[in-house]
Amino acid sequence: MGSMSIWHWAIVAVIVLLLFGGRGKLSGLMGDAAKGVKAFKDGLKDTDESKPHDERAGALPHTDEEKEQLKR
Repeated sequence: MGSMSIWHWAIVAVIVLLLFGGRGKLSGLMGDAAKGVKAFKDGLKDTDESKPHDERAGALPHTDEEKEQLKR
């Protein structure tokens, strides 16, 4: 593999700027995706004991009896 020409370096520089450039569309999109993943993970960790059992994350009823209790 020979040495890279100026055009190769220019293409690499443009790609890097597009991916990591400040306030670009892609960098903003990646930031939003990271915030969404963090919010999702925080939602899964929601085990606040002060909340009623049916308001905690993952508190879906598993049995018919639990479903009936939620209807009341």
